Amino acid sequence: MRAKYDDISTHYNATRKADNYLVERLWHHLNPKPNGLYLDIGCGTGNYTNKLQRKGYRFIGVDPSKEMLEKAKLQNPNVEWKLGQAETLSLDSKSIDGIMGSLTIHHWAYLEKGFTQLHRVLKTTGNLVIFTSTPKQMAGYWLNHYFPKMMKDSMLQMPALETVKGIMTQVGFATIKTELYSIKPDLKDLFLYSGKHHPKLYLNPHVRQGISSFSSLAHADEVEMGLQQLEADIKTQKIDDIIKSYENDLGDYLFIIGSNSQ
Repeated sequence: MRAKYDDISTHYNATRKADNYLVERLWHHLNPKPNGLYLDIGCGTGNYTNKLQRKGYRFIGVDPSKEMLEKAKLQNPNVEWKLGQAETLSLDSKSIDGIMGSLTIHHWAYLEKGFTQLHRVLKTTGNLVIFTSTPKQMAGYWLNHYFPKMMKDSMLQMPALETVKGIMTQVGFATIKTELYSIKPDLKDLFLYSGKHHPKLYLNPHVRQGISSFSSLAHADEVEMGLQQLEADIKTQKIDDIIKSYENDLGDYLFIIGSNSQ
């Protein structure tokens, strides 16, 4: 994962900006207190970390990519940026008042170790807030029509909700809640399904470079052919029918909130 995000870090901040709605939902579920210390695991270049830190909260940002953290440091020297990963956190037990992680758990090599470490460092009164997607949700992305191999590989690395909840319960989280999220037309963070309502986004190479599925998992031939077909379908408006055929009520992503209170 470290090498993958070192490679895509060049244009990352140009397309992966913190989205105000997602910031608000992370803040709501994290429920931070003014004097607390909070952790952003898999923080990347720190876009979400910075938004919440500038609301007046203390943050530590942890990421395995040195290149990502260098960009984070340039943006905000008031956050403690640490090179590391979820499975091997070098933080004291019960030292963190709350933890958030956005689009990160599918990159962890060992889910159980990662959640065990997060539970270890989290105070008993704190919340863990994970923003992610599930294979079931991803099967409903219209991207499957154009990039089936890429989407299959992406779904294979994405843990199922039942798996995540089972591990979180196993490591000690007493309560686990979820909140579905469907892509908003004005989304500012251009991650995998950000083009749900704006398919032209995927024709931009900088947008694709900032999405790990395209930059690391995709087969070049499939992407080239898929983009050609997508562009043609946009011109003929056939894309509208394809998008409509994938409509569902599963949500596109979700928040998973774990706490030790019943």
